[in-house]
Amino acid sequence: MTTGTTASATPAAPVASVSTHILDTSVGRPAAGVAVRLAARGGRDARWQELGGSATDADGRCKDLPALPEGTTHVRLDFAVEAYFEKRAASDTFVSDQPEQNQPEKNQPEQNQAEAQQDAPANRDSGAPQVFFPEVAITFAVSPGEHYHVPLLLNPFGYSVYRGS
Repeated sequence: MTTGTTASATPAAPVASVSTHILDTSVGRPAAGVAVRLAARGGRDARWQELGGSATDADGRCKDLPALPEGTTHVRLDFAVEAYFEKRAASDTFVSDQPEQNQPEKNQPEQNQAEAQQDAPANRDSGAPQVFFPEVAITFAVSPGEHYHVPLLLNPFGYSVYRGS
């Protein structure tokens, strides 16, 4: 009689997974073509391990991020948004290029000054870059077996993130 050994398959430990998408809230559309890098670490004091990256598609989604290694406790998503805004600015038709409607009377300097201050980021920063945050780095904690969808709501002068579903 031959005795064979049967290799018992050890079930893989559950790992967390990550996905993201970007919505450019300044135009109400997905942000396509943004480079996204993924890094992970297994503990608060561990070194970051660069896992790779991808870019957002036409729907602003980054569907092919690398898998997280077993033991991951923290994840970092790095979004390279400066190139996206530079490309968008080069192709935009700005409102100032359009015929102006409802112009204030020329004899109302206080109102003109107030309107100029209302548009402060564009006017104040003339000649400055079109984006205040050239990159966005988001770090968050994860638990094994959970999926984390982390959307980025973006505009040239601010951003917001949340745990989506």
